[in-house]
Amino acid sequence: MAWVSLIFAGIFEMIGVAMISKLHRDRNWQSIVLLIVGFGASFLLLAFAMKTLPMGTAYAIWTGIGASGGAVLGMFLYGESKDWKRIVFISMVLGAAIGLKLVS
Repeated sequence: MAWVSLIFAGIFEMIGVAMISKLHRDRNWQSIVLLIVGFGASFLLLAFAMKTLPMGTAYAIWTGIGASGGAVLGMFLYGESKDWKRIVFISMVLGAAIGLKLVS
């Protein structure tokens, strides 16, 4: 259950990051609410996962999902570059997170 909550924590982190970008474009209350809900849920789920998982592993996977997911969302939602080099490095971040799970 801790791994499931950690994955959802990373997804909510992605939502929070996407809402920061959206807030810069559209200053409205919906973006602010989604930003607060995204990061709030992310931190709560991370805290729940860290009751079982080691802190270093949980934090590394949480940031890996958030960082790579944020980059992918930027590519598809905000027209950021889809250069092959970016995709290779995003894959490396995800590969490292999966490797941590395998050795934990």
